[in-house]
Amino acid sequence: MHSYRLTKPGSANVARLTEEAIPTPGHGQVLVHVRASAINFRDLIIANGWYPLPIPDDQVPLSDGAGEVVAVGEGVSRFKKGDRVANSFFPNLYAGKFNQATQQWVAHHEGWLTEYKVVSAEALVGIPDHLSFEEAATLPCAAVTAWSALQGVRAGDTVLTQGTGGVALFALQFAKAMGARVIATTSSWSKAARLAELGADHVLNYKTVEEWGLQARSLTAGLGVDRVIEVGGPQTLTQSLKAVALGGQISIVGVLAGVEGSIDFMSVFQSQAVLKTVVVGNRGEFEDLMRAIAQHNIRPVIDSVYGFESLQAAWDHFSARDVFGKVVIRH
Repeated sequence: MHSYRLTKPGSANVARLTEEAIPTPGHGQVLVHVRASAINFRDLIIANGWYPLPIPDDQVPLSDGAGEVVAVGEGVSRFKKGDRVANSFFPNLYAGKFNQATQQWVAHHEGWLTEYKVVSAEALVGIPDHLSFEEAATLPCAAVTAWSALQGVRAGDTVLTQGTGGVALFALQFAKAMGARVIATTSSWSKAARLAELGADHVLNYKTVEEWGLQARSLTAGLGVDRVIEVGGPQTLTQSLKAVALGGQISIVGVLAGVEGSIDFMSVFQSQAVLKTVVVGNRGEFEDLMRAIAQHNIRPVIDSVYGFESLQAAWDHFSARDVFGKVVIRH
């Protein structure tokens, strides 16, 4: 089989292709023929050497994958040969919250950019019938993050999403399925049209509306939005605080706009908002999400699909940060 293994941090070529023996599953494990994987912002910072956890040399990258079970080890009852599966983002977090004992792909276990992978059956979830492997591979990180960030949203609430990356688009789709109204932001009118097609009730172009937080508030009769899916970090949080309703929630899921910047404490205090950091989710939450996706026939938004041999092209495209949806590798 073939696998990719990371080169030195910051290298022009993100990974090198290797030829390796197909592994055999042990007790409690299955062998997955990986059919697709997806790139996340986390993968960029790992490749550049900025990740807060140490990454072993020559590690197989990527945290998101989907494929077919082709062999089953002893003691496995969750899956059988032929089942279609995707991986849970945290391999040993079956329930509860992220903690110091939580393991991660690439940091503690080799990632999913390989043709065959032995993995604990407990680290996998089944894929709804209507999804392709490419669609399913987009779910472990971005979709579960969006799902967790929306917990507690009720029909009739207003949700604000930022941009057109994976988390933002999943949040838009899930919020609409929950019966919420969605205000989305973007940087271009062409993307605005596509957001409207996905169901956004209002779209704000933050390139032309500098005070988009106040504009979002005005769309709620001055009350503010009930939930903000905050992906930008300090540079966008100021506007999120202007948009959020008194006592609403800002779900902080990323720092795509960078970590530089400051926040006015009084704005935080006066908002009475809950600022909650979201770190993906556990396997049980992923299973709940899969049921919701099946029930509402939700299909992930894919920006582009690249062949396994075209990893570098996929990486360069994703790194340019001008995408609408997920960038996927077909194995």
